[in-house]
Amino acid sequence: MSSLKPAESQGVRLLRQLLLRGKRIFDMKDVAAAATLEKIPRNQLRKILSNLAKHDRISRLRRGLYTIVGMLPAENVTHPFVIATHLVQPSAISHWSALQHHGLTEQIPQIITASTPTKVVTPSMREKRVKNLKRKHIWQIADIRYEYINIKPKHFFGIEKIWLDENSQVPITDKERTLLDVFIYPKIFGGMGEALGILENSLSTIDIQKLVDYAIQYDKTSLIKRLGWALEYFGVPIKKFKPLLNVPIHYFCRLDPSAPAIGPCDKHWMIQNNLIKVGNK
Repeated sequence: MSSLKPAESQGVRLLRQLLLRGKRIFDMKDVAAAATLEKIPRNQLRKILSNLAKHDRISRLRRGLYTIVGMLPAENVTHPFVIATHLVQPSAISHWSALQHHGLTEQIPQIITASTPTKVVTPSMREKRVKNLKRKHIWQIADIRYEYINIKPKHFFGIEKIWLDENSQVPITDKERTLLDVFIYPKIFGGMGEALGILENSLSTIDIQKLVDYAIQYDKTSLIKRLGWALEYFGVPIKKFKPLLNVPIHYFCRLDPSAPAIGPCDKHWMIQNNLIKVGNK
């Protein structure tokens, strides 16, 4: 005779059905579909989910979103990238996480980063006691932190889908879009000096034409000129980045936007080289 309570028995059936459907992360719509197949009454579902959470079979990610934890072998636990792209939709793994995934850095990020054109409201934002508006708001699930960079909808491009295993596919910025982000947000990556180093080490593995096209599509003149200057500095043939040179500009841009406007000016690119460690080649 089984020692399981009826709700637990129904819960196990529900989870098995979700796993058969490839739903390691699921919402109430997925639960309802699985319950229909298992002939489980819908009015029992919230009680079943509560019981499963109590017995550590599932974990609540946010309101209405759960992940299966108690029926998966240790090597098949849900990948953090999958959780990140389900917490906020649409979103794509990006910045440090994408840089590390593509092998463009040896540093191991301490946080999962993703980009989204959607306004993000994290649990910390709902805390009335939080008064520091400059504090970074994140999700923390188990021991992993998830951070989202909000971008304009027109800048949500350069995204590919990768398979993490036979059941999990996630969107991620491709190599070239990730490198463009390094120049868009150099402070995130340690400053423009670090950004230049990342670009130099990546030149042999990227599609420069795609990177140039992405810069034009992003449509920010200062970004275009900094990237073009850097490509020329590292010896890339001018024919590969000439579209960047042809973009009109009527003012000098600092190479490092966070540093003082001190240093020689390059009229070719309308760039002021304010990085002490980067000289003329």
